[in-house]
Amino acid sequence: MLRYVMLFLLGLAVLMPGIAQLPPIDRDEARYIQATKQMAETSDYVDIRFQNETRYKKPIGVYWLQSISVAATGQGADAPVWAYRLVSVVAVALSVVAIYWAAQGMFGPAVGLMAALMLAGLFGAGFEGRLAKTDSVLLLFTIIAQGCLARLYLARREGTPVQSSIVWVFWIAQGAAVLTKGPITPFLSLLTILFLIGFDRNRDRSWLADLKILRGLGIVALIALPWLALITWKSGGAFWQEAVGKDMLGKVAGGQESHGAPPGYYMLTYSLYMWPFGLIAIIGASHAVRRMFTDPRLLFCIAWYVPFWLVFELISTKLPHYVLPAYPAILILGGWFLNLAAKDTPAPLLWQKLLHGLTALGVVIVTFAFVALAVIVPIYIGGAFSLWSVPTVVLLLIAGWFAVGFELMLEPVKRILVATLAATTAYGLLFAVILPDVDQMWVSRQIADQFNTEKACENSVLASVTFHEPSLVFLTGSETLLTGPDSAAQHLMADPECAMAAVPSADAPAFLTALNASGEKAVGGVPISGFNYSKGTEISITLYRMVQN
Repeated sequence: MLRYVMLFLLGLAVLMPGIAQLPPIDRDEARYIQATKQMAETSDYVDIRFQNETRYKKPIGVYWLQSISVAATGQGADAPVWAYRLVSVVAVALSVVAIYWAAQGMFGPAVGLMAALMLAGLFGAGFEGRLAKTDSVLLLFTIIAQGCLARLYLARREGTPVQSSIVWVFWIAQGAAVLTKGPITPFLSLLTILFLIGFDRNRDRSWLADLKILRGLGIVALIALPWLALITWKSGGAFWQEAVGKDMLGKVAGGQESHGAPPGYYMLTYSLYMWPFGLIAIIGASHAVRRMFTDPRLLFCIAWYVPFWLVFELISTKLPHYVLPAYPAILILGGWFLNLAAKDTPAPLLWQKLLHGLTALGVVIVTFAFVALAVIVPIYIGGAFSLWSVPTVVLLLIAGWFAVGFELMLEPVKRILVATLAATTAYGLLFAVILPDVDQMWVSRQIADQFNTEKACENSVLASVTFHEPSLVFLTGSETLLTGPDSAAQHLMADPECAMAAVPSADAPAFLTALNASGEKAVGGVPISGFNYSKGTEISITLYRMVQN
């Protein structure tokens, strides 16, 4: 039990830096936290909305968890952004515990410890764990579900008893995952089962009866159906049209929101989300492939990863975090390989050497990309060198070096621990110090700070012209108008004493012309200059208020 507690505290410690300092990230995170904020404002915990627009792409689970976190602060809708992110932090910290539990059940505590340390140091987990979205929570439920499935499968293969509660935990995790992000985790588990059925040469299928499928589906329905029924009634069926028809099926049929990519995308982005442990994992996976027909534990991990990865390579819409639920499987295999005695490690075949070489190259490229990010972003966007870049660069290089393992004689657990501590400390410096200090990156924060300083009334409402990033709505209030030049002018004239408008320089002539046509005038404050990273463009925005006669 002490090891579980220590791993959970490690997960919290490596993820907390940055969640309070980093402004809301556009666009997905900002939409999630704004929708949760509106739930707190309206006390409507069934419907999901961003301002007046429905947000039916994902189910309610994460919004509820964020609402609980926000309520726990005692600040309600005024809670800071870290209160929303705390859900993801805790989910990843629990995922570190869960992967230890799953891996040690298959391969022993040493492998479980290495898998847990690698997950704690993984960039994908460190990044998603700092964002108030669904992916960290989904990762947790997936690891729990797959860990239970592994125990049920291996118990029959090894002729050992398994706790009766395991099957119920499996189905509870599935139901919670459905309420978090729809059918992703059940689909992954189904692919795992089908792969095991097709490739397990033992041909013993009796373990499938242990799943108690009918009763299990009843548990999933009990967890997910009440809200699904309520939102179906409240939305008039619009939830299913958007969540299934537009979001899920739309992603399969074509690249949504400019995120389309050909097959091979996840091979190219693998080294990013799996940094710095991508090489260790791929070495373990390649050796597991050679032994999977003689070791059911290895077969299970391959079944967890390969079919899910292949299916998502074929889906048109792609983002790096989509395959995150499968990565724990090869982290476990990486730990398994490191735990092997030298005499039990066969010489790699040619295809393995090529795969390992390409992956090592990917680790090196990502390492130097992170180094460049830490150095160049403050200079290029912020206009100044950050002294914090120096220790960050050193830590990134140490993490990459120890993870790849060139000429290192450390025992595996110590090697992984050094790489994890170096990587997570570097993430902390990036997310808590370096990036938040680059003020030009955070245009919404600049606008909100100036708006709150200069607004004449407590209930002043801001109209933002063409700069429609959702983070601005979260920071300046749910009533914020995302509009055009003419409507912004009408907004000021309708409330000349209190209203304000944020107008980019490109839209200022049209905005001022609309005011002048009505015989009104506006005065602007100090222009805000920044970089809109969502669009990759520089922008200059001025806050206007009416000239009082």
